[in-house]
Amino acid sequence: MRTRSQTLAIAVVATISVGFTINQIAAVLLYGSLPYDAIMVAAMVAFFVPHYLHIRAALRERAFRGFPVGLLVQAAAAYAPALAFGPYWLAPMAPILMGAVLLRLRFAVALPIVACAMAIHAWVFTTMLPDGNLASGFYYAITVFVTGFVIYAVTRLVVVTRELERARADLAEAAVLKERLRISRDLHDGLGHSLSAIALKGDLARRLVERDPAVAAGELEELVRVARDAAQDVRQVVRGFREMSLSQEVDRGVALLAAAGVRCHVNLVDAEWPKAVSEALAWGVREGVTNVVRHSRATTCSITTSRRGRAVRLEVVNDGRVEGDGSLSPVSGRNGGGSGLAGLRERAEQVGGSMVAERVGDSGFRLVMEVPVPDASSKGTADGPGTSELSQPEVAG
Repeated sequence: MRTRSQTLAIAVVATISVGFTINQIAAVLLYGSLPYDAIMVAAMVAFFVPHYLHIRAALRERAFRGFPVGLLVQAAAAYAPALAFGPYWLAPMAPILMGAVLLRLRFAVALPIVACAMAIHAWVFTTMLPDGNLASGFYYAITVFVTGFVIYAVTRLVVVTRELERARADLAEAAVLKERLRISRDLHDGLGHSLSAIALKGDLARRLVERDPAVAAGELEELVRVARDAAQDVRQVVRGFREMSLSQEVDRGVALLAAAGVRCHVNLVDAEWPKAVSEALAWGVREGVTNVVRHSRATTCSITTSRRGRAVRLEVVNDGRVEGDGSLSPVSGRNGGGSGLAGLRERAEQVGGSMVAERVGDSGFRLVMEVPVPDASSKGTADGPGTSELSQPEVAG
């Protein structure tokens, strides 16, 4: 496309240059003498060499700097030979010159020059020719304007085409980067949860294998199921068809917390949310539960949703202290927040919501996510939460 547009621009400029001057050159060669031929050749060289340089610089997107010496040489070659060849010399040269003027100078300077050239042509071809009249003067004045802007436009066409190609390449690169970030975020959030569950199930089965083989076998079967779900999740992430449900994710979270020995209390609003809202909240539950299991020593955790005006609010709160040196864990969202919370914050912002994670008291942590919900989209009794508290007993180790 770039080569095609540049070739088109060069062809149009060359056609105008040759077409406008061919009659003038033929007349001088047929009816002039050797001195006139020499004047014509010198004028053509002085005119078209700067013209070629101006067009080439514009096509290569080079900024014009310094005093426009080339334009002055080109202008002298366009107007001075009229003293030898008469007013007809101006007819082809001035219109071509205006194209270079528009390319070389700023519009604030170039437009008055074009207007002066049009006025000169109108005056010359109206008053200085034996058969001159107002119509011919108007025609040549319009020729100056149209020809100059055609040369300018086709040259700028190449520049704009290149800019569009670069913008398209940048957009394509941004789309690829966005897709990579999506896959990375989904894999982190999805596999982090699944791998935590697999580790817990495996550790529990290892501890129960001698004491209670039947229970250990059940835990191993559950481990296999979680691993298969994780493999399915990976395939869905790659294909971009991953769908999540708030209720299903809460059930999974409760099961994972129970396996980790954490008592879970669930209090959800009895309402159906739009798909985008439900998926965002589901990701919030998954990230919050995963961080509780991986980064704290919690004994209890609560998962709560409530309606706040035109938004639904999700809270995942646990009472566990942070493992290690006491620095804030990724569940806090501060001072070393993990990529999981960064991805969750992006998901919330994509649907116009927000996410905050903070320390509660001396040892607890709270993840709060708010997502706006259109009034017409909410179904059921959204303002009155339907309480369904689930308490899971600790699993004996």
